Amino acid sequence: MGGRMPDVPNEQHDHVPSRQRRRFPGISSRAYEHPADRSALVALRKLTGFDTVFKALSGLLPERSLRLLFLSDSVRVSDDQFAHLNSMLRDACYILDLEKVPPMYVNQDPQPNAMCIGLDEPIIVVTTGLVELLDEEEMRAVVGHEVGHALSGHSVYRTILLFLTSLALRVAWIPLGNLAIMAIVTALREWFRKSELSADRAGLLVGQDLQASMRGLMKIAGGNHLHEMNVDAFLKQAEEYEAGGDLRDSVLKILNVMPRSHPFTTVRAAELKKWAESRDHQRLMDGHYPRRTEDKDTSVTDSFRESAAHYSTHVKNSKDPLMKLVSDIAGGAGDLGGRVRRGFGNFGGQSGGEGGGGNTGNHGTRDDE
Repeated sequence: MGGRMPDVPNEQHDHVPSRQRRRFPGISSRAYEHPADRSALVALRKLTGFDTVFKALSGLLPERSLRLLFLSDSVRVSDDQFAHLNSMLRDACYILDLEKVPPMYVNQDPQPNAMCIGLDEPIIVVTTGLVELLDEEEMRAVVGHEVGHALSGHSVYRTILLFLTSLALRVAWIPLGNLAIMAIVTALREWFRKSELSADRAGLLVGQDLQASMRGLMKIAGGNHLHEMNVDAFLKQAEEYEAGGDLRDSVLKILNVMPRSHPFTTVRAAELKKWAESRDHQRLMDGHYPRRTEDKDTSVTDSFRESAAHYSTHVKNSKDPLMKLVSDIAGGAGDLGGRVRRGFGNFGGQSGGEGGGGNTGNHGTRDDE
């Protein structure tokens, strides 16, 4: 697809991918970062008290302890242990031109999961549940996803999120302390959900197999039953999720996603497919992408404008009832009070029943997952 793979002098990159894939020398993480990721990170950094907490925790978090924990109680991926994962890791670093290959560990946990953590240097951890669930090409996309996190520098914020989530539970009995911490945790979660969309794109750049990426997301949602699942039907769920219901459903979507570290799987699949079919992705695959050497000259203002333009387009084109209402407000539409009342189905009004309609019972039973 991308011609002959050039030799790389760095000894860490002496493993060439098992099938020919395009490589992206010097690629900047800006090439695949979702606009919502960048804008959420800007908002996070502007949060009152975040800089103070960040600096304090950066000096206090037990980085060495974290590394020793995985070294002592997980299996480190190497040529001698989980060699196929080691090959994928080297492939991913080769393709994204990440000079230093991060250490990777397999942790015994039936829950399919992977993460990239660490303050000074990133560590990649995958669970046995994930390794057993995915085939080679699906797993390759996941490893690329985590290497994308490493290249973007996401591991620092992810580590602080993990620490603060644990800390918030410990200080829950202190009202003011809990509120302050939860404000930062909520902002971190919002950023991290957006960063997952960026890392999904990195996984596609590494695997260069959209169907494998889709299959992997489906398996994470529905288990190892591919013969029972269909990609097109799975993507239709995302459309139905976005467009369905009334304003009550829009509010419930927000409440459902707030405690989560990851976006809903169908939403991730739909976002990735949209990007894979975009002109931006095609230009990147043709070799036209920002380089790391240009990062120092990047305008923060331009990045912010790009993010704002993305949100504006998203709101304008969204089928979600709440987003439509926001778009109408921005456009100066009339009778917004009446539209809000109708959108909520005359909630608490005279239409009978607490929910103003026959759908309320379903809302109360929705699960976060």
